[in-house]
Amino acid sequence: MFGVDQGFASGSSKNIATRRNFLKSGVAAASAGFISARSEVAAHQPLRAVLAPYTKPTLIAHRGSSWDAPEHTLAAYELAIKQGADFVEPDLQLTKDGVLVCLHDTTLERTTNVAQVFPDRFVEIKGKKKWPVADFSLSEIQMLDAGSWKDAKFAGARVPTFQQMIDLIRGKAGIIPETKAPEVYGSRGMNMEKALTEVLKSNHLDAPATASKTPVIIQSFSSTSLEALRNQHGCKVPLVYLFSDDSYAKETLAAMKKFADGIAPNKAVVLKHPDIIENAHSLGMSVTVWTFRAGQTGTFKSVREEMQYFLNMLHVDAVFTDNPDQFPRD
Repeated sequence: MFGVDQGFASGSSKNIATRRNFLKSGVAAASAGFISARSEVAAHQPLRAVLAPYTKPTLIAHRGSSWDAPEHTLAAYELAIKQGADFVEPDLQLTKDGVLVCLHDTTLERTTNVAQVFPDRFVEIKGKKKWPVADFSLSEIQMLDAGSWKDAKFAGARVPTFQQMIDLIRGKAGIIPETKAPEVYGSRGMNMEKALTEVLKSNHLDAPATASKTPVIIQSFSSTSLEALRNQHGCKVPLVYLFSDDSYAKETLAAMKKFADGIAPNKAVVLKHPDIIENAHSLGMSVTVWTFRAGQTGTFKSVREEMQYFLNMLHVDAVFTDNPDQFPRD
């Protein structure tokens, strides 16, 4: 559980900021399956506290503003700030020379022109050509175009280092890095948790007390990674465990609490097992849900309405979204 000394700024259990009333005029009934639930939203939804480390219903820009700009580029991160993100998410990978860079995939070909710049540097994985991040130095990676795949107007965008991301975001929003596939790097003798700890420490972002203007939360699908951060590297910032399976029983969440301060299930898990929210909250664990994006809203009319439902009806604490500009506000 987040203790008082672990909360950010005014995030103690006695001084948690209350939720904003997003639905002043109610939510219109949508397609079948949610009509009844949505029609119950009153014109003035009761205000509700959120769990630490969050101090209000929280907007996390997933890979930056990744609907409008190429994911994990400085352009996407800068736009996320302009669109009001509370936290910006960098997925982390490690270069051959041990530098943390912001990239979702462990390989470079989906979001860069690596196949054109380094056509012979691939490996075959299940019959497909792949260019692993860990096979390239930072200087080589920063030669690549990481923007044209999204739109020609972003041509020349580079893969940023984690340090470059911090320099851009510091003082403007929180940062919620993910240790991405840390076991892949561990098999190469590389230590992502150590690298992350060192960068946070060098930037004085390794503890809530020193990072109040740029709060940090670390997330991972790897329980081993979170355990290593807390137990081997003395991590003091909050840790959040990502998952997409049916881990919702209270006893299962209690086991997660041994290595994480909050949980981050995907939308499908929460809709199937909404009691996961109450179970987590009763253990003092925050609930962050992923990922909300336009065009993938199920029975909801819009991504804004979908986020409203999760925040105001299901009472989750934070959401990851590709569309920060659609986050429901007062």
